[in-house]
Formats: sequence, C-alpha cells, structure tokens
Amino acid sequence: MAQPPAPEPATPSGLAQAQAAHESAPSSLLDSALFYQLLLGEITLQDGDPSASFALMLDAARKTGDAELYQRATDIALQSRSGDAALQAARAWKQAQPTSREANRYELQILIALNRIADTVEPLKTEIRLAPDVERASVLATVPRAYARVSDKKLAATVVEEALANALKSAATASAAWTTVGRMRLAAGDQLGALVAAQRAQDADASDEGPVLLALELMEANQPDAEGLVGKYFRGNPTARPNLRLAYARALLNLQRYTEAAAQLQIVTREKPDFLEGWLLLGSLQLQDNQLTQAQTSLERYVALAQQQKPQGESEYGLAQAYLSLSQVAEKRKDYAAAENWLSKIDNPSDFARVQIRRASLLASQGKLEQGLQLIRELPEGSAEEGRLKLNAEVSLLRDARQYQLAHDVLAQALSKTPDDPDLLYDQAMMAEKLDRTDEMERLLRQLIQLKPDYYQAYNALGYSLADRKIRLPEARELIRKALEYVPTDPFIKDSLGWVEFRMGNTSESVQIFEAAYKAKPDAEIAAHFGEVLWSIGQRERAMAIWKEGQLLSPDNETLLETLNRLRVKL
Repeated sequence: MAQPPAPEPATPSGLAQAQAAHESAPSSLLDSALFYQLLLGEITLQDGDPSASFALMLDAARKTGDAELYQRATDIALQSRSGDAALQAARAWKQAQPTSREANRYELQILIALNRIADTVEPLKTEIRLAPDVERASVLATVPRAYARVSDKKLAATVVEEALANALKSAATASAAWTTVGRMRLAAGDQLGALVAAQRAQDADASDEGPVLLALELMEANQPDAEGLVGKYFRGNPTARPNLRLAYARALLNLQRYTEAAAQLQIVTREKPDFLEGWLLLGSLQLQDNQLTQAQTSLERYVALAQQQKPQGESEYGLAQAYLSLSQVAEKRKDYAAAENWLSKIDNPSDFARVQIRRASLLASQGKLEQGLQLIRELPEGSAEEGRLKLNAEVSLLRDARQYQLAHDVLAQALSKTPDDPDLLYDQAMMAEKLDRTDEMERLLRQLIQLKPDYYQAYNALGYSLADRKIRLPEARELIRKALEYVPTDPFIKDSLGWVEFRMGNTSESVQIFEAAYKAKPDAEIAAHFGEVLWSIGQRERAMAIWKEGQLLSPDNETLLETLNRLRVKL
C-alpha cells in the first residue's frame, strides 16, 4: 500500500494516450467531444499546465464514470505534487464506484502521504472489508508498511487499532489483526503493548507465524518475555519452517547468546539436512568458537549443497563466504596450502578485496607481515567504504601481529582526517591500552562517550580498564553497568562486571556472573578471569579445567597466558 508512483511525464504520445482513454470510455453522443477533451488534457499537461489537464481529465471521468480516467486524473495531480487535488479525484472516483478497491487504496495512500492520519480510519476499514477472504490476512500484514513513514506513530497505532476492530474479533483474522496491532505499537515505542498483542495473536491461532516473527523483533528490543511465545510456537509446531528457527538463532546471536544460537542451528540442520543457510551460519559460529573440525564439516556441507542445489537468485556471496571461512579454518591449523586452495575457488571480482585481505592474513601468519600489508595497501580505494575496509584490515593485521605502535600510528593518521569518527576513536583507545598509555586511552574513551553517549563499548572498555588496574572501582562498576543497559545479555560485558565485582571483594556474586557469561559464550578471555576467581576461593581443579578449555579455544590469548604466568600455573 505504498504511495503509487507518479505517472511518466506526457510525451508526444499524448495523442495515443488520449485515444486509449477515449476507447476505454463508454460510447455516448459526446464521443467526439470527449476525445477532443482527453487530447486537450494530455496536450496541456505536455505544455506544463497540470492544473488545467487535471480539470479536463476529472471532468471527463465524471461524465463517463470510467475508472481509468479517474486514475489518470489522480495520477496527474500526484505528478504535479498537488495532494489536495489528488484526494479530490480519488474521492470522486470512490463516490462513483463505491466497491472499487483501487479507488479506496488511492484515497488511503493519499491521506497517509498528506499526514491526515486520523482521516484514514474509514478507508482502512473499507480496504479490509473489500478484500477477498483469502487475501484479508495478507492485506492486514501490509498495513504497518503503509504507515511506516508517518510522523505520529502513536496516533497511527490508535487509528489502525480502531479500523481493525472487527478483524480483531473475527476468528478468521484475529491472529493477523493482533499481529498488525502489535507491529504498530512496537513502531510507536509501546513494547509492552506490542507484547500483549503478540500474545493475543498467538492465542487466536497457535500455528500462525506472524506472532512469532513479532516476538523475535521484541526479543531484540530487550523484551525477554517475548521469547516464551517463540518457544511455545516451536513446541506446538514441530514441523515449523526452518527459516523461522534460523530467525530465532539470529535473534539469539544478536543478543550474544551464542551457545543457545548454536543449539538452534543444530536442530535446524538435523531436522532439515538440506537447508543451506543453517549450515553456513552454524559453520561460521563454530569457527568463531574455534571448533575447527565441526566448522569444516558444516562449511563443506554447505558448499556441497550449494553446488548441488544452485538455488535461483543465489549469488556467489554465500559460497565465497564459505570458502573464506574454510580458508580461515586451514590457516588456524597452519595448513597454508589448503588455505590458499580454498581462496583460489573464489573467482568473482566483487570478492577480490575480501580474498586479498585473507591472503594478507595468511602471509602474516607465516611471518611475512610486510608482504601482507603490501597486499592490503594495493587494494583499490575508489570509495569511502573501500578506504575503511583497507584501514580496518591493516590495523587488524598489525594488531594480530602485536605491532601495536604501528597500528597506533596508522589510526592516528586516519583520525587526523576524521577526528570525530567513533570507531576510530575506540580502536585508537584500544591501541593506547596495549601500549600501556592508560591516560591517553581514558581521554579517548571519554571523548567518545561525550561524542556518542550510546557507544556502550566505550563504557565497558573504560570500566574494565579501571577494574583491571584496581583503581576507582565504584566508578568502574557504574561504567560497566551503564554498558549493560544497552546490551543486557552481552557475555563480554558481563565478564567485565564479574571482574570488577571480584576486584571489589564480592567473590560469590562474581562467580554467579561468570557462570552465566561463560555458559553463554565459552571464550578464552572469560575463561582466564573465571578461572582466577575460582582459583582464589580454592576451587583449583575446576579452575584448571576451565583454563584448559580456554587454552583449547585460543592458545595464544594474551589474558589467559598472563594469568597462568602470574599465578605460576602450568596446564
């Protein structure tokens, strides 16, 4: 129900348009006069007088009652950006043909475009009433998109709910209607109201996918109760489409609940072994968790299925991503020949930069850092996006090689050109921390917080740094808690909170926080901290076990190595 596009400007084919309109009109004694009127209307439009053209066309439409002429008059008004005239024509059309869905749609779209939201109740009711029974649910689903650009979202939500009163009561449409109301409430910032609507939608039809998709959006909007609707749906619909479970996995990933996301992907790939997207996402997640054998199996499964299925519309992006990930698996195993072999399978020019960056990493892993940097520096830089890609790749390569001063210098040069770039400020602060320039790090992070108050990583980084240095611990805790306000489930920020609680002597609370963080995301950094807390309270066997897990995940993790060395622990 988007606003109809304006018609193409009239051209010398106006005669043909007039002829077509004339032929579509009913025969009458005024045929010749009507034809002349239509021709004159098109000519005046060509001559730059849309007002006169509109008047002639609307008059012809009223004389004949022809839908095409009403539509032409409305389109001329829209083309000339005369909303009031367009509304006049649409309403005249609707009055002449009360059962015309097209006339009603035009009126509804124009009212929304004019931001006359309160006046859309009746046209929206009519749109739903005129829709065939088999189309009514899909019509309801399009309503939130129609109101997506209105300025007063709360008014729009109220108007839509009023217009959908009958649909909300009908068993055939209640689920779709409540889902629509929920989406309108969510757009208006009423998350609790949206959750109630999603619950009512699911109560009306437990097999409908609409409430589940709304619940997934609410999960990502930090409404934890919405997840109950998702779980209820899957329990009641064991043969649900794999795309829904994949969407659930993506929502969990966005909430940094990696272990639970992996569990959902395992279900997807087990129940639907030929589901492409599930294997690719699962393989990527397993690679991130350093589960190299499992990652290779999943990614190779994706490649085999992609080559076999060749799905319509499938670009080569998915295969390229799989090959890049397989190359990374081989690199981690120090099998550089295999890593290069996977890269050689990517021949799409659009992937050239990604392939070269991966090759640069391979070179750096073999002690050829300069050659790797040269590959990155030779990449084209025709746009700001390409320039940022090169910069990030160079800094990442230097950081991984522990060339922190060089990375700091590269970032300093970039910041001299864009001193208020939030991401550059954050990266530079992290490089300053690696160089033990804590004053510079704190200055940059505070500058970033002032510039972009919702940049939660800055609160976390500063709070963790204070806690790690055992200074200003109450402030450190407040900073980390501020970060958690933005991402309450982030396991890495919970790791920071657990660490500051430990530094403040709240050991039992620290253990509980680390239990949850490590369960959500087994990670070497979290393992280092969690193990140290357990070690301090005498749970040394468990501490050793967690440290060993962390070492398997990332043998070169600096925090883990420093912890083991400081505590004189040998695994």
